[in-house]
Amino acid sequence: MGRNTGELVINQSGEAITMHKTAFVFPGQGSQYVGMGKDLYEGNTQAKALFSKADETLGFSLSKICFDGPEEELRQTKNTQPAIFLHSVVLFNLMKNRKFEMAAGHSLGEYSALVVAGALTFEDGLKLVRLRGELMQQAGVEQPGTMAAIVGLDPKTVNGICTEASPAGIVQAANFNSPGQIVVSGSVTGVRKAMELAKTCGAKIVKELPVSGAFHSPLMESAQAGLKAALDRTEIRDAAVSIYANVTARPVRHADEIRSLLYRQLTSPVRWEESVANMVADGAATFMEIGPGKVLQGLVKRINGNVETCGFEKLGDVTVADGISN
Repeated sequence: MGRNTGELVINQSGEAITMHKTAFVFPGQGSQYVGMGKDLYEGNTQAKALFSKADETLGFSLSKICFDGPEEELRQTKNTQPAIFLHSVVLFNLMKNRKFEMAAGHSLGEYSALVVAGALTFEDGLKLVRLRGELMQQAGVEQPGTMAAIVGLDPKTVNGICTEASPAGIVQAANFNSPGQIVVSGSVTGVRKAMELAKTCGAKIVKELPVSGAFHSPLMESAQAGLKAALDRTEIRDAAVSIYANVTARPVRHADEIRSLLYRQLTSPVRWEESVANMVADGAATFMEIGPGKVLQGLVKRINGNVETCGFEKLGDVTVADGISN
């Protein structure tokens, strides 16, 4: 990774970097659960105000879906995405110590990261993720597809499997989550052919996922036009800290680049393993997951066992600040 010079490390680019930076990371779809955020709403007036603002902004009670479900309604992509976003941003606003040097989010979590980095307002981020969820859900109806987790194979092998399976239907790697954990996405026939090939190649686990569409694949192309129109009319500012983008796994701060990457993200793989590795190479020693669940903490530890991880999910996990930002 680099050579140690006391408190500094020289990275692969020859830059001297400090090796005790904090990275905030934000979860994506799949981390939701009925009851999420209810303790925040009931136990803190600032949190209650943000949940109420979200309901007012969207024109319906997202908070009720978060707190009471039913699960089938919360699991709808159009609700899941704003629900996780809202939970994450509320938690961030309750944190007294918000010092961080870099951030990233898994798929929709990238929008949460952009809000806490000042590139998007809370209201604009919320509207975008609601629309994104609606568009992705509709794309799943128009172009039915599925996704499958493959455990125990390397990226080169999985990419080869997708190429070999492609005559049966569209399929590509969608999430490079951690060493040996990759998700593929595409048409039902393409994904299931890839699953067969993965088993013959010695994958430890091959499991189809209960999703409503082929996320991060070409089958999401019909959602891109609507998202682009919304992104083009949304004010996006330069980020205050580096955001490690899903599409490139590299740091980004400039508003125009952020806008382009969010558009491309819908049909591009989430390069999470590379993103975390690059954050570590750039000095991240502590990763704080902000939002529901502990999925990202587990992925980060599998990517690099030397870093510290922690999570902020419930009111008791945070030191509450005196005010709210955003």
